[in-house]
Amino acid sequence: MALFVGSIIAVMLLALPAFAQTAALTMPENASAKRYGSGWECNIGFRLNENACVAVVVPQNAYETNRSYGSGWECLHGFRGTDEAACVAVEVPEGGFLDPSGERWRCLRGYIKIDDTCQEILLPANAYLADASYGSMWTCKRGFETTGEQCTPIAVPANAFLNGSGYGQPWTCERGFFEKAGLCEAVVVPQNAYFDGTTYGRGWKCDRGYAVSGDTCELISLPENAHLDRSGNRWECNRNFQKSKELCVLNN
Repeated sequence: MALFVGSIIAVMLLALPAFAQTAALTMPENASAKRYGSGWECNIGFRLNENACVAVVVPQNAYETNRSYGSGWECLHGFRGTDEAACVAVEVPEGGFLDPSGERWRCLRGYIKIDDTCQEILLPANAYLADASYGSMWTCKRGFETTGEQCTPIAVPANAFLNGSGYGQPWTCERGFFEKAGLCEAVVVPQNAYFDGTTYGRGWKCDRGYAVSGDTCELISLPENAHLDRSGNRWECNRNFQKSKELCVLNN
């Protein structure tokens, strides 16, 4: 048995050089053994074609990338690749410029891309170019609003000012006035009241101890065992009392 095993090992050792030589013979020209693992790969500047390593053909207006992947070449700046493995010049239309990639073009500020051209944006009077990449290409100047394709003056009523808002009412009434039917009317503060500058409400509040009654402020009549609340415009019952029919009655 030992003699049989020894014979097999001897045969394998004799065969190894033959296998190595066969593997070496299968490596084509312009190829090298892989740095990691077994097998081989084409040298830089060559690409595998069936079982051979053929030279990378660099077209006109291109350069070698010296990389082991991809086509092995790229077009020069200002040229773009085609399906026919060629590099053709990027044609930049009037009003355009070559973008940093060198493979395409963009329109200059003030122009818009339409098909293969750059057309100048026509600004109406009292407008300026917008920086938005979508929507309108222009915006009306302060004091004007968009009406169709024009910029028309904003009608600001007396006692109002432009608020610069891009939506809603473009003007705001001055302090002491409130908007009513497109105008700014003066806030009429009744007796026993004071002006309130908030943007909502009637524009005034009653003094402490008075309550709103229509457009006036009436003195609050405190029932027995009651006091003004924090607002000063209402009353509440004292401790141990509860409200019942505008009176304060003792809790049961």
